[in-house]
Amino acid sequence: MDAADAGTGGSPGSGHRALPDTTLEDVQAAALVVDDDGLIVAANGAARSMLGRSLAELVGQDAHDLLHRDGHGHVVPRTRCRMRQTLLAGSTGHGDKEWFSHGDGTVLRLSWLVTPYALEPGATGALVLLYEPQRHEAHPGGAGASTPLTELDRLALLAETTTRLTSTLDVDEALHRLAALTVPRLADWAVIDLLTERDEVRRALVVEHKEGVLIEREHLQGPMPPVPAESPMPLSRALRGAASSLAGPATYQGEPDSGIAVEQRRLFTETGMHSAAIAPIRGLRDVLGALTLGRSQRPDAFTAADLPLLEDLTRRTGLALDNARLYQRQRKVAETMQRHLLPQLPMVPGVEMTARYVPAPHASFVGGDWYDAFALAAGVHSLVIGDVVGHDLDAAAGMAQVRNMLRAFAWSRPKAAPGAVVTQLDEAIRHVAEVPMATMVMAKLFLGDDGLWHLHWTNAGHPPPLLVTHDGRARYLTDAHGLLLGTGVALPRSDAVTVLPPRSTLLLYTDGLIEAPHHSIDHGLDRLRRHAAALAHRPLGSFCDLLLEQVRPPDNDDDIALLALRTPSLSEGPRTEGP
Repeated sequence: MDAADAGTGGSPGSGHRALPDTTLEDVQAAALVVDDDGLIVAANGAARSMLGRSLAELVGQDAHDLLHRDGHGHVVPRTRCRMRQTLLAGSTGHGDKEWFSHGDGTVLRLSWLVTPYALEPGATGALVLLYEPQRHEAHPGGAGASTPLTELDRLALLAETTTRLTSTLDVDEALHRLAALTVPRLADWAVIDLLTERDEVRRALVVEHKEGVLIEREHLQGPMPPVPAESPMPLSRALRGAASSLAGPATYQGEPDSGIAVEQRRLFTETGMHSAAIAPIRGLRDVLGALTLGRSQRPDAFTAADLPLLEDLTRRTGLALDNARLYQRQRKVAETMQRHLLPQLPMVPGVEMTARYVPAPHASFVGGDWYDAFALAAGVHSLVIGDVVGHDLDAAAGMAQVRNMLRAFAWSRPKAAPGAVVTQLDEAIRHVAEVPMATMVMAKLFLGDDGLWHLHWTNAGHPPPLLVTHDGRARYLTDAHGLLLGTGVALPRSDAVTVLPPRSTLLLYTDGLIEAPHHSIDHGLDRLRRHAAALAHRPLGSFCDLLLEQVRPPDNDDDIALLALRTPSLSEGPRTEGP
């Protein structure tokens, strides 16, 4: 044995940090300790034996570069390595059946568990446990029976459950992830019942493992009878928050004491489960539901020794579902607020008009982008597209202030030019509204004496309107461009007027449609112009939907508002006096 193999840490003169007063030899699994840069600082005998390397060959090396491989023996790219990401993030994570380099040049298929680890006062790192993946052995009777989970398997399962369930805020996705974590590792069936906010029960998911895949049994899902207050049956008790328990077909063979007992008898009959373990899913304040794991193919029955692990799983599930439900409630409130803030479009005889709003994907589903359209006088309508800085509740509140003030100023001065109205709004924003900065285009739409629709507009620092003719020619209306709102600089605002040709499309939009982190604004404007020209013949609603689908940057993190209108042919439009 090398002299370096005598201990678990590097020697004092090696230049690497030792691991004082700590030994890993009591850990039966292969264990490595790495510092916060991912460098190995200690390794126990089990790790050295498994990896075929001496301590001197391990300590001081980057754990990822030295050990982690793909199935062909190549180094896993750092950007795709979940183990390295977990190490550097200082979090707990788990990976199953990945490849690691052996000292003789071969590769081993191992599972890993990473958890934060204190090296010494003021120094942090991580403990890495490597172990062979759980094997499934054929049972003499033909059914697949798994070997019992080791303590390391249990820790790995709990770590993976925490990581996977807390990484989604979608309730249905969290339930499917829970099923995939427990089936077939622990059972052949996973059944999840949830309590709604009105204390109604819904069988949200029933999943079976069959021939290597998970199959959702939708005919067993759906509404359930109410929870009886006094029933001693296992599922009823779990849904009331009682401790976990075991069940089998015989449990529900007697006279049913409730509708839930009838449904449970049906479940055992149709799934063929001979053994089940049932545990409550508890949130921070309330019982959220229950998890039932059932065995039908493997012959071994659940025992009381399995219940603590099941309760640990459901405890983590409850916290994840609590977070997901809170997020969905906030999202629903935000969407309702945004829906009420954005207006109904007016009916303009002869003119088609439509709008779209897409919230920022990673924000609160509300934001500062808005559109507006309202009548000013007979035959005259105001069109507005705007963007208050931000995409959160503060931006949405600021947007509501700006929109309401603009409406009031426009209504009080129906014959004023858009530039004059926006100037008045800019002055009010600086003294009244709690809005840092905003951009907008305000326009008047009216029918001229020539029988054509005219647009009279001003632009306060906003992307220019796009005009697309029916034959596919597209140009930006770049005139009347001025400073954005809220700068404190008082400069005159200009106005411009143009004729909208028959059957042409006018598009007002916010910058989320054209801006992307890795492309210039000019690139986004050119992309929008080309796609809009190609879609000029499409119905107006389809025109907007396809623009959002084809033009919106894939890495966009901003909300988007669109306001589009299409003028009629000469024979369709009514004649009305202009302003």
